[in-house]
Amino acid sequence: MLFTRIRWRIALPYLLLIAVLLGGMGLWVRAQLKQVYVDRLESQLEGEARLLADMLGPYFQTPDSDMDALARRYADLLGVRVTFVAYDGKVQGESHENRATMENHLYRPEIQRALNSRDVGISLRYSGTVNYEMLYVAVPVKKDDAILGFVRLALPLSAIDNQIAIFSRGIAVGSLGALAFAALLAVFIAARTVVPIRQLTAMAQRLREGEFSARLVPITRDEVRTLTLTFNEMAEQLQNQITALRREQALLSALFATLADGVLVVNREGIVQMSNLAAARLLEQPAEELDGRLFAEAARHHRLISLWHEALAAGREVLDAVELTSGTYVQVIITPLGQEEEVRDLYLVLLQDLTRLRRLELVRRDFVANVSHELRTPLASLKALVQTLEEGALQDPEAAPRFLAQIENQVDTLTQMVEELLELSRLESGHAPLRFTAMPVAELIQPVLERLRPQAERAQLTLEVTLPNDLPPVWVDGERARQALINLVHNAIKFTPSGGWVRITARRVGEMVAIAVADNGVGVAEEDLPHIFERFYKGDRARSTPGTGLGLAIVRHVVLAHGGQVTVQSREGEGSTFTITLPVAN
Repeated sequence: MLFTRIRWRIALPYLLLIAVLLGGMGLWVRAQLKQVYVDRLESQLEGEARLLADMLGPYFQTPDSDMDALARRYADLLGVRVTFVAYDGKVQGESHENRATMENHLYRPEIQRALNSRDVGISLRYSGTVNYEMLYVAVPVKKDDAILGFVRLALPLSAIDNQIAIFSRGIAVGSLGALAFAALLAVFIAARTVVPIRQLTAMAQRLREGEFSARLVPITRDEVRTLTLTFNEMAEQLQNQITALRREQALLSALFATLADGVLVVNREGIVQMSNLAAARLLEQPAEELDGRLFAEAARHHRLISLWHEALAAGREVLDAVELTSGTYVQVIITPLGQEEEVRDLYLVLLQDLTRLRRLELVRRDFVANVSHELRTPLASLKALVQTLEEGALQDPEAAPRFLAQIENQVDTLTQMVEELLELSRLESGHAPLRFTAMPVAELIQPVLERLRPQAERAQLTLEVTLPNDLPPVWVDGERARQALINLVHNAIKFTPSGGWVRITARRVGEMVAIAVADNGVGVAEEDLPHIFERFYKGDRARSTPGTGLGLAIVRHVVLAHGGQVTVQSREGEGSTFTITLPVAN
């Protein structure tokens, strides 16, 4: 585990190297010291042996003398083992052992060397007699250049070993102290070396956790300083790139999410990788569940699935218009994203909602058909009346005024239709100027009553108004708001049988005032309710009554231009209640 830390990977090899060097040096010093001691002992013993050889020549000539006592005497004086050996190798005197039990010494190494060199013989070996290592020095005893025997001095090396052991312990203690100091120094240097690396590691971890503003201050002037500065520059560049990427990602995500067209990114396996809210809305799927699903499960429409397989097989763009099961009409475009490695297997599915355009097309077509139908009747009547006058009715004093009056009525109908179409067009385009002012609700409704009360009386209807006293004024264009109320009250009078009633009430609802026009007339069929605010639309009951079919459409656009709403509640045969809301004047 230690070698997993860079500090110990630096310190331990140096400590091991220092330990090996100190150990090797200690062994070498020990060997050298032993050699010095041995050399000194050899010189000492050689000198003492030569001295004894010069002194003891006469004793070797009379071998019957007591040479054991002589050997012991000199052994005590010199502190060594003394042995006298005859020329034939027989031991003649011994200071430490029983001479009688000792074997012939002629072939001992030191004796042979002294014999062969006729000088000194030295041997360092293990003694079988005394059972420890000894240093032997033998010197020949001569008379007239003839060798009479040998003086051999021996000294055990245990004393040297003891001295060397004492010295070695001192060396070992010093080495251990030096090793301990070296260890502390190595750990300190390694720790100092590792500090910048730890700082770089901590900074890298902070960058990994998303803290891209992390920076380091160089604390050295070596290669680590260069590495630190380079790391700071890399972090700066990384922060700039991440910031730019996040900005681009946020922009793309915002654009992707706010696109009105549905967008899906699908891989070759048919799994949805990305989608936006518009796609989820068009496919009627939960937005959070769309990603990761199969395209076939998300689309749930056979034509969309077949277009996907067609684009996948052909490897090119395909498009078609599809009406979804919800009634939404979309244009589908499926195209490969590109040949780059990152997007090679991805396809873009674009769903463009054409429902409004298709409805506008249908409205335009219906508008043309309705206008043609509404214009056909007065124009046909005018043509028939004109032809009748041309054929002689103009000369008939009784018929001519009646025909001219009918022509005038038809022209008034056409004029009203054109004026209402122009007004509706201005309201829809937003080009109709609205002159807003604060107006009490009573002042808004009173002119409507004055204008339509005679018509209600002729139809034998009761026209009632109920207004609270604390009703606030409304912020309206008085002329257009009255026109909307006139259209509602006029319709109520027109579709209420004799003896019925029409009531106008108002109440405050939050920051709006709701004005309701109710009657107990014929009501509106349930299937007609969704369409009564469309231009030229007439229910079956209304087709037999005069009118252009634009009144309620104008009411709707006037109320919307004021920021309000118009609603209807009706049941066929039980009457209707039309309610408009207008803003309170602040």
